[in-house]
Amino acid sequence: MGSTYAFAGTGITSVTIPNNVTSINYNTFFYCTSLTSVTIPNSVTSIGVQAFANTGLTSVTIPNSVTSIDSSALSGCGDLTSIYVDTANINYSSQDGVLYNKAKTEIIKFPEGTSLTSVTIPNSVTSIGDRAFYNCSGLTSITIPNSVTSIGGNAFAGTGLTSVTIPNSVTSISVQAFAGTGLTSVTIPNSVTSIDGSAFYYCTSLTSITIPSSVTYIGDNAFDSCTSLTSITIPAGVASIRRSTFSDCTSLTSVTIPNSVTSIDYNAFYGCSGLTSITIPSSVTSIGVSAFYGCTSLTSVTFQGTITSGNFSSSSYFPGDLRDKYLAGGIGTYIRAAGSFIWTKQ
Repeated sequence: MGSTYAFAGTGITSVTIPNNVTSINYNTFFYCTSLTSVTIPNSVTSIGVQAFANTGLTSVTIPNSVTSIDSSALSGCGDLTSIYVDTANINYSSQDGVLYNKAKTEIIKFPEGTSLTSVTIPNSVTSIGDRAFYNCSGLTSITIPNSVTSIGGNAFAGTGLTSVTIPNSVTSISVQAFAGTGLTSVTIPNSVTSIDGSAFYYCTSLTSITIPSSVTYIGDNAFDSCTSLTSITIPAGVASIRRSTFSDCTSLTSVTIPNSVTSIDYNAFYGCSGLTSITIPSSVTSIGVSAFYGCTSLTSVTFQGTITSGNFSSSSYFPGDLRDKYLAGGIGTYIRAAGSFIWTKQ
């Protein structure tokens, strides 16, 4: 429909879209929480970003004319229990109320209002699309078959998942794929080479995770606010601990940094108040601003190599004078008494 936000936030309860409309644009019906019924005509070819997001729709039928549906078009529809697609549509299909591509090799959208607590993904599926299970808060268990090679951004974010087995066919875990879930433990298979930004952000129940040696990239905020995570071993192929990777992991007491790491970016361990000691390997040549800010239990830091003044930017109020003492004293272990901001080289 012509303009964005055309009906956004209104009290509209049902709508029949005219036959001359070819696209339902960005946020057209966004946050129309009373909207429970919509009729989409065969003239419509595209359904845009958040077009029906946060509405009260209980079901929706996609006509045969539609060629593109944005992954966020039906996000936040907590009452949506089924999505149907006209069988003549050459791009999309549906089965048991779930939206797929025509070949059923990709799950595009699982209805957020489902009453199901567990789901087994069919073996025909090779890709779980962006936001596919987003906000299915009642879903606590899911079985992902070995046919799946790709898990999209926000695919399971906001679900009630408490456990998941990622098959060894998956090569990457996309942005916010499991963010905000109830996962307690995760084993990542050896097939995975990258964990993208915020992949496990705010998984506050996550107590343990095994990252295989195959992983060479861990993105910004990947484990940010995993407040129950107690230890982590970073694989030997990772070159950088990126921005806020472990920020606010308040229960984290142990971290192993491999010799492959050359940089610890700003806020990398920000707020890790349970971390008591850490060894910075000789491979590390730069430490960013506030990398250890708020690590108030940190009492022992071992530097195995040389970092120049210009590349050591972590000079915020905590960890106190550690930067100055290291730049003056060089390689070695530095300790401080609890409650003190003064470090001493052993």
